[in-house]
Amino acid sequence: MLLIKNGRVLDPASKTDAALDVLLDGEKISKVGANLSAPGAEIFDARGLVVAPGFIDLHCHLREPGQELSETIETGTRAAARGGFTAVCCMPNTQPVNDNASVTRGIVERAAASGAVRVWPIGAVSVGSKGEALAEIAAMKGAGIVAVSDDGKPIATARLMRQAMDYCNSLGLPVIDHCEDPSLFAGGVMREGPTSLRLGLQGIPAQSESICVGRDVEVAALTGARLHIAHTSTRGALEYVRWAKKQGLRVTCEVTPHHFTLTDEDVRYDTNYKMNPPLASCADRDALIAGLADGSVDAIATDHAPHHPASKDVEFDKAPFGITGFETALALGLSELVHTNKLSLMRLVELFTTGPARVLGMERKIAAGEPADLTIFSTDREWTFRAAESPSKSRNTPFDGRAFRGAPMATVVAGRIAFRR
Repeated sequence: MLLIKNGRVLDPASKTDAALDVLLDGEKISKVGANLSAPGAEIFDARGLVVAPGFIDLHCHLREPGQELSETIETGTRAAARGGFTAVCCMPNTQPVNDNASVTRGIVERAAASGAVRVWPIGAVSVGSKGEALAEIAAMKGAGIVAVSDDGKPIATARLMRQAMDYCNSLGLPVIDHCEDPSLFAGGVMREGPTSLRLGLQGIPAQSESICVGRDVEVAALTGARLHIAHTSTRGALEYVRWAKKQGLRVTCEVTPHHFTLTDEDVRYDTNYKMNPPLASCADRDALIAGLADGSVDAIATDHAPHHPASKDVEFDKAPFGITGFETALALGLSELVHTNKLSLMRLVELFTTGPARVLGMERKIAAGEPADLTIFSTDREWTFRAAESPSKSRNTPFDGRAFRGAPMATVVAGRIAFRR
């Protein structure tokens, strides 16, 4: 047993914000209350700390199988635990692509053997993510997937999207899309605008994202399916999501910490600032923050995308897109949103917990009988992120050396302390 004493329990599901103790017995929460005692239990003193439901990351890349030079399930989940995440959803663009039950089972088995946190795979929409024929979605669900996506590229056509939505409706799975219009995106390396012109880098218009989101929302209206927009980065895309929600459609979206923190004006000839979707304008960034505050955005997701240093140590236009994100996500949320009074602390916790859980059709709360997954963090702990100290195999982050106020202090998965600062 593990007894967490003296913490400030923040539970968005029940709107609880109170000084309470939490007793964990094995893999379940046993009791929640004041002044609990449990003879023989291990005591974790959470005085001055927040005790929240376990954080869920809806969007990450663990690279295994096939790209273990950049990351493995073991190293990626260790980094996730350091970031406070108790469960992560890994995208299917591995080698081979996770488009069949055999690959799904391999990921699940590998995670059970060496994962520091729970790993919930996302299966491919199409065979090989080539945008031609539907993958073996039902078989993958039986093997453990929680959603489908062709992440890394958009679902190729409206026809394929309709087929996927109709199929996934019957399976109770959300369809997640990486939204971009390939004809507008082609060859671009950063957001189109004054900064791309000044740097002489080929730009990608914001409409590349919003046009695709508009298509997907229309297909969601046609099918009534669950649609989730990955890494929303533009005001136009967010407006489509807002409209869909007002129509009662089952449309959700996520925003990454780097998109609510940085803008295209921060881009320089440093490939750690190259991500997809690219960093957007200040107006887009402000619109995303407004969406996080008003409920239009359902979750914060990292899009943790590790790349071996050699692949990023090239010219900007030749480097792969993506940055690591597990270990800085909470700290950026606190620094950029809570400490600046743009979001309440309860709302931030919701975006990491009950929000992503709802996208997946799950619940996340601190109550007796619930999974013993908890994230314990400080809102004031001062620290500096050092990429070289990360358990991740990759170092591609623009936040190396950044000082923060607020940090994960412990991550509890199935009643076991997976990380303790």
